[in-house]
Amino acid sequence: MTNLDARALSPWTPVFLAWLIALAATLGALFLGEVMGRTPCLLCWYQRIAMFPLVAVLAVALLPFDPRGVRYALPLALAGWLIALYHCLLYWGVIPASLVPCGQGVSCTDAKLGLLGFVSIPFLSLMAFSAIVVLLLIARRGLKNE
Repeated sequence: MTNLDARALSPWTPVFLAWLIALAATLGALFLGEVMGRTPCLLCWYQRIAMFPLVAVLAVALLPFDPRGVRYALPLALAGWLIALYHCLLYWGVIPASLVPCGQGVSCTDAKLGLLGFVSIPFLSLMAFSAIVVLLLIARRGLKNE
């Protein structure tokens, strides 16, 4: 493996990709709330609380690269992933409706909040957090190999 190949596989790349996903998710959530006027439900707020700081934490970790950023971002991403999973299970009806904490704001079951009419916002959040967690774990593994 050449030096160029080794640099291409550095932990910086997955952290940068995780930052891009966090940025896109944050901008999407802000677009839904501020431009479209959709008030988020309680679980959406909790997911935002986990996602929004990831943009700042990962950006600070990138320039110059600080491996501690992975350590700080991973718990936030895992917490957001757990909340998003719970939200999806509620949305899909796996968890009974009596355990739904969403009492205020717009319902996430509203069809107008889905992407292309069938991909729900809770599922998009779960996929974003999943990708971020995987990328941060890849970066952490790369840090151990250095």
